[in-house]
Amino acid sequence: MSELSTQTASPKAKYRADYIKPDYTITDIDFEFDLYDTATHIVAVSKVVRQVETDAALVLNGDGLELVRVEVNGTAWSDYDVSESSLTLRSLPASFDLTIETLVNPEANTLLEGLYKSGGGFCTQCEAEGFRRITFYLDRPDVLARFTTKVIADKTSFPYLLSNGNRVAEGDLDNGRHWVQWQDPFPKPSYLFALVAGDFDVLRDKFKTMSGRDVELEIFVDKGNLDRADYAMASLINSMKWDEERFGLEYDLDIYMIVAVDFFNMGAMENKGLNVFNSKFVLANSKTATDTDYQGIEAVIGHEYFHNWTGNRVTCRDWFQLSLKEGLTVFRDQEFSSDLGSRAVNRIQNVRIMRGPQFAEDRGPMSHPIRPEKVIEMNNFYTLTVYEKGSEVIRMMHTLLGEEKFQAGIKLYFERHDGTAATCDDFAQAMEDASGVDLTLFRRWYSQAGTPVVTVTTDYNAEQKRYLVTIEQNTAPTAGQDDKLPLHIPMDIELYDSVGHVIALECNGEPIHHVLNVTEAKQVFEFDNVNEKPVISLFREFSAPVVLEYGYSDEELVFLMVHARNEFARWDAGQMLLAKYIRTNIANVQQGKDVELPESVIDAFRGALLDENLDPAFIAEMLALPSENEIAGWYKIVDVDAINAVAGKISAILAYALEDELTAIYRSLSQGEYNLAHEAMAKRALRNRCLSYLAHTEEGNKLVAEQYVSSDNMTDTMASMAAANNAELPCRAEQMTDFSDKWTHDGLVMDKWFMLQGANPAADSLANVRKTMSHPAFDLKNPNRTRNLVASFCANNPVRFHAKDGSGYAFLTEILTALNASNPQVASRLIEPFLKYRVYDEQRQALMRAELEKLAKLENLANDLFEKVQKALDQ
Repeated sequence: MSELSTQTASPKAKYRADYIKPDYTITDIDFEFDLYDTATHIVAVSKVVRQVETDAALVLNGDGLELVRVEVNGTAWSDYDVSESSLTLRSLPASFDLTIETLVNPEANTLLEGLYKSGGGFCTQCEAEGFRRITFYLDRPDVLARFTTKVIADKTSFPYLLSNGNRVAEGDLDNGRHWVQWQDPFPKPSYLFALVAGDFDVLRDKFKTMSGRDVELEIFVDKGNLDRADYAMASLINSMKWDEERFGLEYDLDIYMIVAVDFFNMGAMENKGLNVFNSKFVLANSKTATDTDYQGIEAVIGHEYFHNWTGNRVTCRDWFQLSLKEGLTVFRDQEFSSDLGSRAVNRIQNVRIMRGPQFAEDRGPMSHPIRPEKVIEMNNFYTLTVYEKGSEVIRMMHTLLGEEKFQAGIKLYFERHDGTAATCDDFAQAMEDASGVDLTLFRRWYSQAGTPVVTVTTDYNAEQKRYLVTIEQNTAPTAGQDDKLPLHIPMDIELYDSVGHVIALECNGEPIHHVLNVTEAKQVFEFDNVNEKPVISLFREFSAPVVLEYGYSDEELVFLMVHARNEFARWDAGQMLLAKYIRTNIANVQQGKDVELPESVIDAFRGALLDENLDPAFIAEMLALPSENEIAGWYKIVDVDAINAVAGKISAILAYALEDELTAIYRSLSQGEYNLAHEAMAKRALRNRCLSYLAHTEEGNKLVAEQYVSSDNMTDTMASMAAANNAELPCRAEQMTDFSDKWTHDGLVMDKWFMLQGANPAADSLANVRKTMSHPAFDLKNPNRTRNLVASFCANNPVRFHAKDGSGYAFLTEILTALNASNPQVASRLIEPFLKYRVYDEQRQALMRAELEKLAKLENLANDLFEKVQKALDQ
């Protein structure tokens, strides 16, 4: 193990198996915040009840706090010890009122956890363990209390004083200060507490719930941004309607508030009644936001609203259960987006995340189950595994149970656990009890890490008209888990005859459901009355998060691209066809041969492009190549240069082969006034996909330049700039300069520009990124700016980041070193490319390991980075 020589002691891991109920609980807390930039006084009066018979000490969590006073039942208390991380009180009565006054410095809080300044306002972020930076408290999710919060501040600078629940009182004070008091009637854990104070523009609306109650809706945005909040409000109202119609869940407070802030580590936070959002997921109009931005706003607004029940009303017993709320709520927001938009396109986009970065996470040193067994820094487990794979586990339950039984399970879950802190087992038990479906084996998905590989072989007996499907599953060892057990895998299949008709599934005269229950390491399924050798469609809708290995012929894949009833299956067949020839051409490039695509493959994609019966947005997805990172995931040793060369050349081959068709469709899809109807978005998606290919042709520079000049919306503007960037066109420089001149004043819009700078495939990309860091709109302390520039380069520009001279690696180490002191949570996200260093060639491995060892020797290495650095070096 590499030693962290500058640390006196290594951080200790916590284990799920060690969970113990707290000796004390807190039933109510009465807060008073007296807000000042550098010296905010916080008084917390908590009603504390001992839950054990013995006279136990009360150990409260705290971090970076200055303790001013401690009182028990109104009397000064001296029997306590205070340290950097805790306050321990002794000789306490069985129940009492505990008063704690603390002093904090919001302006100096660059971690963006606890109470901090965002621009000119005050803001909090308490999940997972930020509340302990506000006051000494039982900062754990299984302690639920009713919060009453009084906020005091200067009235001119901070006219809006917000917290959880309903506004119950307000008034003015001397010296130009004022106060507002909020009361949340629903017990909640400390991580759901929120406070915001500032001067905003406010968009207001109302929503009448299904029981007839009126709910006030308010969205708070920075001054001058009111014209960019309408879509967020519409998304909120749509979310409230959908949750009532699909899940029968009604909002429970008198007011629902959203605040958009610029400095925020996460996308958004579901604090009860007062959601704090990264501005990226609130602010949008046609001049500043792309269609993708709008879709992201809709999904994230929905996600945080849906947490009101799946996360707030029922919360997590401990942080190892994080997927209980996040996996379930991601499933709900995916269903929301699918019901409101294109189900096929949404499913494809979700699966791209799984097959790319999530599968990579499963292969890396931080691999973990959706319910981890141990943790050093909880922030490190806000991962794609917990969120996206967690959602896939919920989706598999839905597939196994069906909508009716799934909804019965949800209803039983709330009946049993409303107002409590629950576990993943509690959820699975409710689903099992309500449906009568045995989920004993299925529960392994919660505890087993890694991506199963499912190998399928088929055999057709023409004489007996019998078709055999043999399925084998295997999950490779992962970090800390060498031995794997078979999982319960729902495999959705369909059989087709030679003209594309579906063959009914039956065995021994009995019908068989199209979802097969794969529960053993090896299983054989037998189908009778199959009159000809069928073409099989496997894992329709990506019915399980697995890697499929099946020897499809080119002809079978082209057949499925045309005949599969399920659009996802058509797209998946196209991806498998592309994957075959990407692999072949990578081998060719490594042997010094040319990149080639057969005419039959080109014709298959021409057919999809010209199919007028398909949604244009779906066609756009059909034509999208797998990302270079997804391709890298197919290999044990990654050749970044060969992958980059093949991806670029296949794009060019398709562009030239389909140039006439691409040009005709590009011209035909030109639209008038910009609007957000699905049909309009779909046409823009396909038109801009065509442009991305045409950029590689001789007319590409002219077309791309024309679109940039004529664009009246950010979607088409960014599509033009991305095309110029990726194809390294001459017009790129002029576009980038013009865009920067127009939007330097708007950091949120400039994030798109920073992302392009990071993804720039030119040979001097790193030098350009370094230069861009001095741009007036860039600020390393702003997580959005940093993610869009630095993460874009390090994570999404592999051929330049992995330059053989190691310059990209040295750059990332510089950034991580700076962020280790100011915002280690962001640093922990950025380090991901280093964690997979063992999948590269020996030269690159050595260079990356050397950088990891430099990080390991940093003085005061934050827990967020310590855990990942150690796991990477130990693998």
